[in-house]
Amino acid sequence: MDPKRELTSVDLAALVGEFGTYEGAKVDKAYLYGDDLLRLKMRDFDRGRVELLIEVGEIKRAHTVAPERVPDAPGRPPQFAMMLRNRLSGADFVGVEQFEFDRILEFVFDRDDGTTRIIVELFGQGNVAVTDGEYEVIDCLETVRLKSRTVVPGSRYEFPDSRTNPLSVSREAFDREMDDSDTDVVRTLATQLNMGGLYAEEVCTRAGVEKAMDIEDATEDDYRRVYEAIERLALDVRNANFDPRLYREPVEEDGENEESESPDDGPVVDATPFPLEEHEEAGLAAESADSFLEALDDYFFELELEDEEEPDPTEQRPDFEEEIAKHERIIEQQEGAIEGFEQQAQSQRENAELLYAEYGVVDDILSTVQEARAQDRPWDEIEERFEEGKERGIEAAEAVVGVDGTEGIVTVELDGEEIDLLARQGVEQNADRLYTEAKRIAEKKEGALAAIEDTREDLEDAKRRRDEWEATDETDDDDEDEAQEETNWLELASVPIRENEPWYDRFRWFHTSDGYLVIGGRNADQNEELVKKYLEPGDTVLHTQAHGGPVTVLKATDPSEASSSDIELPDSSIEEAAQFAVTYSSVWKDGRYAGDVYAVDSDQVTKTPESGEYLEKGGFAIRGDRTYHRDTPVGVAVGIQCEPYTRVIGGPPSAIEGQAETTIELEPGRYAQADAAKRMYRQFREEFTDESFVRKIASPDRIQHFMPPGGSRIAEE
Repeated sequence: MDPKRELTSVDLAALVGEFGTYEGAKVDKAYLYGDDLLRLKMRDFDRGRVELLIEVGEIKRAHTVAPERVPDAPGRPPQFAMMLRNRLSGADFVGVEQFEFDRILEFVFDRDDGTTRIIVELFGQGNVAVTDGEYEVIDCLETVRLKSRTVVPGSRYEFPDSRTNPLSVSREAFDREMDDSDTDVVRTLATQLNMGGLYAEEVCTRAGVEKAMDIEDATEDDYRRVYEAIERLALDVRNANFDPRLYREPVEEDGENEESESPDDGPVVDATPFPLEEHEEAGLAAESADSFLEALDDYFFELELEDEEEPDPTEQRPDFEEEIAKHERIIEQQEGAIEGFEQQAQSQRENAELLYAEYGVVDDILSTVQEARAQDRPWDEIEERFEEGKERGIEAAEAVVGVDGTEGIVTVELDGEEIDLLARQGVEQNADRLYTEAKRIAEKKEGALAAIEDTREDLEDAKRRRDEWEATDETDDDDEDEAQEETNWLELASVPIRENEPWYDRFRWFHTSDGYLVIGGRNADQNEELVKKYLEPGDTVLHTQAHGGPVTVLKATDPSEASSSDIELPDSSIEEAAQFAVTYSSVWKDGRYAGDVYAVDSDQVTKTPESGEYLEKGGFAIRGDRTYHRDTPVGVAVGIQCEPYTRVIGGPPSAIEGQAETTIELEPGRYAQADAAKRMYRQFREEFTDESFVRKIASPDRIQHFMPPGGSRIAEE
C-alpha cells in the first residue's frame, strides 16, 4: 500500500476541532522553506511553544509538530516570510475552519491593527494565500488565474465552487446524487459525493455493501445502509469522537530473525482520526495515539525519514571540518549574543533608574501629553508645543527628541540616553516596563547559556567522530588518489553547504568565463554608489542605449587589490558584460531580444555635469568616444554552484554554465518574475537528489535575485 502524502477532507474536518485547543496562542515568527513549506512558531499559555507546519508541495499537510522535529530556520527569510512576520508577530490565533468539505483550511489571526487570514489549499498544485480581514489577497505562494477563480495579490480571494458535502447531505440529495451516477457505488461516493477513495471504500465496508456494485443494481436498502454509515461517520467528526491510529505495513517474518521482528517496525502508510475497517482487513498494523495531531506528527516525521536515502559512509569522508567550523561559528555567535543580552539588560535597568533620577522632568512630559490627549489635541499639535517649549528653554521640552503618535510613544533624551516612553503610562509604569524588559532579556541570557553548553557538546562529539574516522581509515593514500573522481553533486544524498556572502552580493553580479567580476546597479542609488565608490582605473563601464538599465562595471581588479590601468580585459569578458548590461535593462522588460550597448573606460565617466547640464540620481556623464556593441542579444542563465561555495549564481549563459553544477536558461516571456522563479526552483529540486539542499540555498526569492526585471519563461519550455 502506498503511503498517504495528502490529507483527506475527512482528516481536515477532524483537525479543525483539535486545532481549536490552541486558540489564543500568540505568533512569534513565520518561516518559509523553499516555496511550499510554511512554519509558524507560536506560544500557548498552557502548552508553551507550539510549532505549526503547513506544506503544499508533493506532501500536503497541516498539523502541529514537536519542537525538536522542526527544520532548522533558513539562513535568509524570503519576502513572503517577512510579510507574515510583519502581519502576525504578536497576533492571537483565533481559530481555523474548513471551507465546505474541500481540502481548504482557513487559519485566522487577530492583532490590534487588524485580522489576517491564511488560506491553505491542500489540493491540486497546492497554495497558501494570505489575506486581510476582508479577504483581499496580500500575497500568495502561487498566483491562480482560471476562468472559474482568481487568486492574485490585490484581488479578493475566491474560493472554489461549492461541492456536495457528504457529512451534511440530506437523504433526498444523497439519493439524487446516487441516481445520477453511471458507475459503481464506491466511485460514486468517491467522486460525486466527494468522499475520496479511502473513505468511500470505508463507508461501503461499514455498510456491508459491495463496492463494485453497479448503481443500477443497488437497492433502496443498499442506499439506506450506505447513508446511515455516512451519518455515523459524520456524527463522529462533529462530536470529535476520535480514536486516532497510526498504520504501518506489516513486516514479513524472517525465520532466522523471527523473534526480533515486530509488526510495529514496518513503514508507515496512514494516520487516521479513528480506526478504519479497510485498514484492518488489509492487515495493517495499528498504533494508538493521544490525538490526531500527534498521530500526524509521528506519521509525517517517519515518512520523511523513510523518503530520505541514507548516504553510504563508504562513498566519501564526512565533512568533519565543516561541521566543526559550523559549531565553532555558532559558539562564537552565542557568546556574542550572551554579551549582547548582558549589555541590553544593563541598559534597560540604567534607563529605568534614569527615569526615577529625572522624575520631575519625565512626569512633566507625560502629564503634558496626557492632558493634551484628554482634550483631544492631535499629536502634531503636541509635538509643536514641545518645539515651542524648547525655544523658550523649558527643561522638560528640551528633553523630548521625538513624538510618534501612531504608537503613542514619546522619546526623551536623559543623560545622553534616548528612552521611549509610553505616553498613556506614568513614570513608575514606564520604569517598571523597563525593569521587566531587563528581566526578560536576562532570562534569554540564561537560555543562551544552556544552548551554548549543548553546542559545545556537539562540537566535542564532532571532533571525537573525526578522530575515530581517521583512526579506522586504513585506505592507502595512493589508492585514494587513483580512486578520486569528480563529485557528482546532483546525485549526492547530502550536499555539504559552504556559505559565502561576498561584498558585492547586494548588487547584480557574475564572474565572466575569464574570471573577472562584473557588477551592476539594481536601482538609481546603487548606480550612484558604483560610480562614486567602486569605479577604479582600468575598469570598463557599459550601459545600454535604451533608457532604464544598470550601470555595469567590468572590474579589472578586486577592491582589496591595488588598482591597475595596465590590465587588458579579454574581449570575451567585455562581450559577456555587454550581454549582462542589455539583459538587465528595459530591453528585456519590453520583450525584445537584442539591444545596443556602449563601453567606455573608467576615466571617461564623471558625476560632474557640463555647464547647463543636469544629472539625475544614478546618472553620469561620458567624456570622449564610446565603443558600441550593436544588436547584443539578451541572455541569462541561473544555476546552482556547488564548489567552492554553494549558492545561486546568474548571468550570461556562456559564463554561468561553466561555473554551476546545473543551469536553467531564460528568455523574455509571459510569466511574472516571482512565478518563473518558483518554476525554476521546482526544476532544481527535481535535479538534485538532496532536495533539502536546494531548499536551503536556492529559495525562489534567491533565484529571483538573479533574474532580469519583467516577464520570463524557461527557454525551450
